[in-house]
Amino acid sequence: MPRTMQRITPFLWFDDDAEEAVKLYASIFKSSRIGNVTRYDAEGAQAAGRPVPTVLVELLQDKDPEKSKRVMAAMLKMKKIEIAALKRAYEGRTASAA
Repeated sequence: MPRTMQRITPFLWFDDDAEEAVKLYASIFKSSRIGNVTRYDAEGAQAAGRPVPTVLVELLQDKDPEKSKRVMAAMLKMKKIEIAALKRAYEGRTASAA
């Protein structure tokens, strides 16, 4: 039976030094390549021609860690970011209580 090469498609999130880390990972695996790179800070959003998601940043950087955890948990379940749903999670309300 022919042996097939397994494909790895990682999605990495770094707060700092992301490009350096991605280049390191890409150098480890033969035939690897760096695909799309998305930046979520103001400079990266402007470079990509996208609006800065200031509401998302504010919700995730709240001083109350429980609020931020709820927002992150809700966001990770989304295919497309829905600000209203994130605000409900931040406030501790479920979708049915909205």
